[in-house]
Amino acid sequence: MKTRHSNETGEARAVAADRLTTFVDAVIAIALTLLALDLPAPTGDTTDAMLSSALAHGKEYLAFALSFTVIAAHWRAHHEIFRYVGSLSGRLTSLTLAWLFMQVLMPFATRLLTADGAFPPRFSFYALVQVLASATFALIIRKIRREHLHRSDVAPPEFAQSLVRSICLAAVFAVSVPVSFLIGGTGAYLCWLTAPVVLAVARRVQSRAVQ
Repeated sequence: MKTRHSNETGEARAVAADRLTTFVDAVIAIALTLLALDLPAPTGDTTDAMLSSALAHGKEYLAFALSFTVIAAHWRAHHEIFRYVGSLSGRLTSLTLAWLFMQVLMPFATRLLTADGAFPPRFSFYALVQVLASATFALIIRKIRREHLHRSDVAPPEFAQSLVRSICLAAVFAVSVPVSFLIGGTGAYLCWLTAPVVLAVARRVQSRAVQ
């Protein structure tokens, strides 16, 4: 009887984890939809006028592509981790909701990034959303590992890799905030472009540490 009760409890926890993952997928889909709804449509009575209008909205289209890529990367990282999660805790659920809040905030941050006005505050708000999203996800991974909420006895290597990636991304976006005030737009965006290099170096250091 005790074994049966344990099995039922384990199944219930697994179902709860699956439901949370499904909820996350739905919220991410909504965030991406809201991101697309903000795209301005080019106007004009001629082909040249349409092309000119599209070029005039180039920064909005680039911001959309950037944010779509960022949200997709966040979702992919979540998917890679939560496929190993077998049960939930209240703290893990709260952290996941906080992480989702950042994803839903992304369309607004994107709109603000391309709006008129002082550049550093607009840029910094977008960067801080990324910092909080990456930092929250790092806390999610830490919580899963500490409370042994993953299905296997030993945390898969994806946990350590994703943790390092989240910390590196949070650091890159955090550094870009003061750079936007001190140097301006070019230097701030260059900070973001260093993210692949930082991640590659971090992965190499991590692989050597494992060896």
